[in-house]
Amino acid sequence: MYILIAILIFGVLIAVHELGHFLAAKAFGVRVNEFSIGMGPAILQKKKGDTEYSLRILPIGGYCAMEGEEEDSGDPKALNNKSLFARLIIFAAGAFMNFVAGFLLLLLLCSQLSFIYQPVITGFADGFAAQGEHGLMPGDRIVSIDGERIYLYEDISIFLNMGNGETYDFVVERDGERVVLTDLPLSPKEYPNADGTTSVRFGLNFGETAEATPLVKLQYAWWNAVDFVRLVWYSLEMLITGQVGLSDMSGPVGIVTTISDVGQQSTSWYMAFSNIAYLTALIAINLAVMNLLPLPALDGGHIFIMFVTALVTKITKKPVDPKYEGYLNYGGFVALMLFMLVVTISDISKLFL
Repeated sequence: MYILIAILIFGVLIAVHELGHFLAAKAFGVRVNEFSIGMGPAILQKKKGDTEYSLRILPIGGYCAMEGEEEDSGDPKALNNKSLFARLIIFAAGAFMNFVAGFLLLLLLCSQLSFIYQPVITGFADGFAAQGEHGLMPGDRIVSIDGERIYLYEDISIFLNMGNGETYDFVVERDGERVVLTDLPLSPKEYPNADGTTSVRFGLNFGETAEATPLVKLQYAWWNAVDFVRLVWYSLEMLITGQVGLSDMSGPVGIVTTISDVGQQSTSWYMAFSNIAYLTALIAINLAVMNLLPLPALDGGHIFIMFVTALVTKITKKPVDPKYEGYLNYGGFVALMLFMLVVTISDISKLFL
C-alpha cells in the first residue's frame, strides 16, 4: 500500500509542477494545446477554449503542451512570441509551484506543534572544555557555525557533523550582542548521561523552547523550506567534488522505496502521515531546485539558453536559429534519460543487496 502511495505522491508532485507552467502560461496569454493530469491513455477529455484538458490512466505526472514550446510558431499566442520576461516566469513557475507545495506541507506539519526548540545553549556535559567567557556560555543563541547560518535548532547537529570534528568558528548572540568565537576546540567525545550511561556527542545541551504561535509556526515552516534548499545545494556540491557517488543517489525507484520504508517503519498512521509528508516536502523542494539547474532539457536549461540566445541576438543583430536550441534540448534530454537509467539500475540493484 505504501508503494502505491509513494508512486501517487511522485506523480502528484510532477502534476503540480506542470500546473505551475499551465497557470503562468494562461496568465500571459500563451496558447496551451493540452493540459494533462496523468500519463497514458485518456480516461476523460474535454476541450475548453484553446486547451484540451485530459485525465489519463496512469497517475505518474502530467504535462502542459504549449504552442511554440518545442519549435517556432507563427501564432501570436505562441510561447516563442512572448516577451523574455513572460517566458522566464512561465519556465520558472513549475519549480515555484513545487517549492510552494513543499512549504505548505511543512506549514501543515508545523500547525500541530505547541512549542519549538530554540538554538540556545542551556548547559554543557561534564568535562566540556570549550566553555567560559572566551568560549561558549549558557544562554548563548547560536547564530552561525563555520559561517553557516543557524535557522533552526536542528541545524546545529547538521553543521557540527559537517565540520572537521576538531575546531569550529561560532557566532553567538550573548546579552543582546553578537560575539565571534574562532577555533573553538570542539569534538565528539564520550560524555556521561543523567541516567548513568555514556554516549558520544559534542557536549552541548539544549532545552529552551518558544511557544508555537501562528507567526512562529509560519517562520519555522519557512526556515525549514530554506534549509531544504541549502541541503540540496550541499548535496550537489558533494556530488561535484566526489564526496558522494552514484551509490548515494536515488532516482524515482529509490524515492518510492524510501517513502514506502518510512511508512512501514512508522509506529502509527499519524506518524506514517507525518513522516511521509515531511519527506514529500523535501522531495518537492529538491525537485524545485534541481529543475532550475542550467542544464538542457530542464527548466533552468530553457531559461539559460533563452538568455544566451537573447544576448547573442543583441550582439550580432541576427536572431539565433531555434533549431540549435532544439539540438541542445534534445541532446540534454537524451543525456538526462541515460543518467536516470543508470541511477534507476543502481536503485534496483540496492533492492537485491
